Amino acid sequence: MRNRYVDLLRAVAIIRVVTYHTLGFAWLTVAFPAMGLMFALGGSLMAASLDRSGPKAIGRRIRRIVIPFWVLGAFAIVLMSLWGGMEHSWRTLLWFIPLDDPPTTERGGFWFSQIWYVRSYLWFLIASPVLLWAFRRWPIPSVLLPFGVLVALWETGYGTGGTIRDFFMYAPAWMLGFAHHDGTLQRISKKVLWPACLVIAGIGLALLLHTPGPRGYDLNDAPVADTLWSTAFLLVMLNAAPAALSLGAAEPVVEAVNRRALTIYLWHEAAITFVRMVGVWFGITLVGGYHDFVQLGLVAALAAVLVLALGWVEDLAARRRPQLVPMPKRASVPRAVEQPQPVPA
Repeated sequence: MRNRYVDLLRAVAIIRVVTYHTLGFAWLTVAFPAMGLMFALGGSLMAASLDRSGPKAIGRRIRRIVIPFWVLGAFAIVLMSLWGGMEHSWRTLLWFIPLDDPPTTERGGFWFSQIWYVRSYLWFLIASPVLLWAFRRWPIPSVLLPFGVLVALWETGYGTGGTIRDFFMYAPAWMLGFAHHDGTLQRISKKVLWPACLVIAGIGLALLLHTPGPRGYDLNDAPVADTLWSTAFLLVMLNAAPAALSLGAAEPVVEAVNRRALTIYLWHEAAITFVRMVGVWFGITLVGGYHDFVQLGLVAALAAVLVLALGWVEDLAARRRPQLVPMPKRASVPRAVEQPQPVPA
């Protein structure tokens, strides 16, 4: 049975990611820390899969990630080879098994800068049996330990990026997803949780305000502040998870976004770069005022085209019947047979 609250959060997160990458508004990283949320939801879903199917769930989850990624990888290799400057070596295989960042060219970096997420997600999938075992035995230490490693990496100058930094940066969020699946967060009293979240968020925000990065008060430039702020945000959002949620008329749209979330994520940077390139070709202003909304609208339209063209690969990866438009038909609920009412005497 699908969790509509999780579906809603994931749909909002992917929309926020596309909006931020298009417009670059730093305040969006504070208003809605989407990446931490996406990893937390991934951890929740992975815990559910492991409980249901055991370690073989890892292979199924990896299959659902890498098959759509292969399409992007083939496109990337062809495009960058045509441009020139693409060095082919054994590392080219990382475009099909992305356990590390695959090689790109200078121009390709703008088109495919989002691939770090897939690499990190795969490592969390592989490590999940051990992480889940550790979390269920030592829940608080298992969340605090990766944060301590992240602080050490940052203080020693090794926390600016890469596979190791990203793993320890988002491991707390992944394991908070475990806590959400187990129902641990929902059982914590708000009288205890909310003051703790205020302290954690306050420290994170203070760090961000004290040391702004090259893009201003953007959490992506402050990993320790990002993890603190995201942790507080996740604790509140996951603690508030309702037992049941009806999305009403928005449900088909939310489900469609969820069924194509990976396609949207994989291809949105290419859509953004292409729209900006076309804008330069035709001398169209796409920045500032209402131009921002024009750019966002064009990116959304191109992303929709890419979803229609390539989204069915997600269905194949999930072993579903491929669909052009990801709107599954709802099973009609049979109406109850009306019983005759007794006639009043």
